[in-house]
Amino acid sequence: MRALLCRELGPVENLVIEDLPDPQPGPGQVVVDVVTAALNFPDTLIIQGKYQARPELPFSPGAEAAGVVSAVGSGVDQYQVGDRVIVLGALSGFGSFREKQVVPCTDLLPMPASMDFETAAGFCLTYGTSYYALKDRAALQPGETLLVLGAAGGVGLAAVELGRVMGAQVIAAASTDEKLAVAKAAGASMLVNYSAEPLKQRVKDLTAGRGADVIYDPVGGDVTEQAFRASAWNGRLLVIGFAAGEIPTIPLNLALLKSSALVGVFWGAWAAREPAASAQNFKELFAMHEGGKLRPLVTQVFDLDDYVAAYKTLTERRAQGKVILRLRD
Repeated sequence: MRALLCRELGPVENLVIEDLPDPQPGPGQVVVDVVTAALNFPDTLIIQGKYQARPELPFSPGAEAAGVVSAVGSGVDQYQVGDRVIVLGALSGFGSFREKQVVPCTDLLPMPASMDFETAAGFCLTYGTSYYALKDRAALQPGETLLVLGAAGGVGLAAVELGRVMGAQVIAAASTDEKLAVAKAAGASMLVNYSAEPLKQRVKDLTAGRGADVIYDPVGGDVTEQAFRASAWNGRLLVIGFAAGEIPTIPLNLALLKSSALVGVFWGAWAAREPAASAQNFKELFAMHEGGKLRPLVTQVFDLDDYVAAYKTLTERRAQGKVILRLRD
């Protein structure tokens, strides 16, 4: 089988494609023939040694995939050869950019019939993260105002869609009008181009001075403090990630003055600690997809050989929706 490997930490150009022996499943494991795998921003960090998970070299990046079970280890009775499955590699943070992947049964979900492989590969991390953030961490309520930063990216678009489904008024914020058009199509009712207008003042204007109840922030950098200054009384800032490359420093008096909360969101760690709650969230998410309430956007699909171009779509912040690697037909 072919595998994309990180043998030394550094930029994407350090990665290599190599032929490896086909893996065999151990007890409680299955082998998945990976059809598609999704790129996410953490994939750009893990190969540089800048992510929370630091696997031993060499390793294959890739935190989520979709494929078909091709071999089953002892003690496995919930999956059979031929089953279509989603790999929740986000629980470990790596391992999916290879044609065959050994996966513990606990890191698998049955692939819904309503999804194709491109959609399935890129569904769980973005929607799992965003639903956990909005439902479990922020307790977003119908009628509240949700401000989504980086609203055209994978997790941002998922947050826009879920905010709409959960009954919130969604303000999408992004760096270009093109990205905002994508967010509007996903259900945002208000738009802010934070490269062209002051974020804090624009959010205040859109909310008649009240501010945003919940702020979903996968961007970091300078926009985080601007957004937090635009929070409402009892506002919640959800710390998702730092796509801008800079971890912001926020004056804590801002939280005091508005009785606001800074709320960390680490979906992978939560899902590992509370698998039953995570499974319930996915049951609800799959039902939303089957009912047509969620329409995941896959904008670019790359062959495995084109992995450098795929990675640069993320590092150069050109991604709109999900970026997918196709490993087999």
